[in-house]
Amino acid sequence: MTAPSKLILLPGAAGSPNFWRPVSDLLPHPEKRILLAWPGFDGVPRDLGVRGISDLMGMVTREMDQPCALIAQSMGGVIAVQAALKHPEFLTHIVLAVTSGGVDMSTFHAEDWRESFWKANPAAPSWFADCDEDLADRIPSIKAPALLLWGDADPISPVAAGEYLQKLFPDSRLHVLHGGKHDLAVKFASEVARLIGEHIGHVA
Repeated sequence: MTAPSKLILLPGAAGSPNFWRPVSDLLPHPEKRILLAWPGFDGVPRDLGVRGISDLMGMVTREMDQPCALIAQSMGGVIAVQAALKHPEFLTHIVLAVTSGGVDMSTFHAEDWRESFWKANPAAPSWFADCDEDLADRIPSIKAPALLLWGDADPISPVAAGEYLQKLFPDSRLHVLHGGKHDLAVKFASEVARLIGEHIGHVA
């Protein structure tokens, strides 16, 4: 398996590039790191060219110009899967943390995050929560090895969702962190960094 020369880290609905920074700083990697931020979220200036999820996906695919790994949180995981499907040629690895990954979450009795998100982020673009495309039938075409990171105390993305995605990805491993919630990549940054490092081929 080709090693990545670039790591592209996608935040969730908060849109902040700082979400993945603790993990990124702990990774002993030589790869170039791109910590993306979503325009219009978490104080990031709006971009008139970004009007929907497809535009955020375009931000990701434009960075996929060399062997790369996509590392994504929550709603960022939906965008990562879309990008992986659109431009698989340079994708070496994918890491998804507590995400729907673009599949229907209603069957897993997941807590709807939208109401509390809008209360906390009233200025965020309204279209962000409109993504309802079901990618389940297309995910098996993603051949890059997938690491799925879940917490056993996350009502927004239950472990059952991770187990379902594990069945869809042809080459995948699910790791469940005890006590992990939706912010597990921050709370368990050291463990998450170790798991990602092992996944993309770093030697301890």
